[in-house]
Amino acid sequence: MHADIVWPEIWQATGATLYMVGVGTLLSTLIGLPIGILLVLFSPNHLLANRPVYQALSLIVNVLRSVPFIILMIALIPFTEWVMGTSIGTTAAIVPLVVGAAPFYARLAETALREVDPGVIEAAQAMGASTWQIVWWVLLPEARAGVLSGIVITAVALVSYSAMAGVIGGGGLGDLAVRYGYDRFQTDVMLVTIVVMMVLVQVMQGIGDWWVARLSRRGG
Repeated sequence: MHADIVWPEIWQATGATLYMVGVGTLLSTLIGLPIGILLVLFSPNHLLANRPVYQALSLIVNVLRSVPFIILMIALIPFTEWVMGTSIGTTAAIVPLVVGAAPFYARLAETALREVDPGVIEAAQAMGASTWQIVWWVLLPEARAGVLSGIVITAVALVSYSAMAGVIGGGGLGDLAVRYGYDRFQTDVMLVTIVVMMVLVQVMQGIGDWWVARLSRRGG
């Protein structure tokens, strides 16, 4: 059974998955966090309350979140080719990963930011702080544990997203599972890829939980 498992390919695929998840998480955070902040600021009864802008932004986020990722990947193939020059490969797969994960993280960030005590915001306003000073010095520090927890959740979700990217040649463990486990009926390879992905998720979640707990204690 184990003689058929090509371990160098498995480690290479693991590295490709970590690359996709790492870069995808970083870009999703850089895009999703500002969107989450804007969703809070433009929401009714908040600092920059603007219902039409909030509803338009919320609609875009909801639409992108509602599309199943496998369909989103296929729909984005022309866009991915335009941005990356190809729709095949590990780096190209990052485009649909980010498009799928950024709105997901935006909602998580929005939820974390909404939990900040309004009294703290009002106190900052009373001291003459501007909107963006409040965002930088009040909202983000107060919500840092929730914001980080959202990053961890997004990273874990991207592990499964990256596996689906293998269906259209995105590389990584998902691609390996399709090529060996599905096309060649090598169940042992399929099982190994599943175990490796489970380990990745457990490690990422464990590190994330420890980091969130540390930030929460520091904030307390």
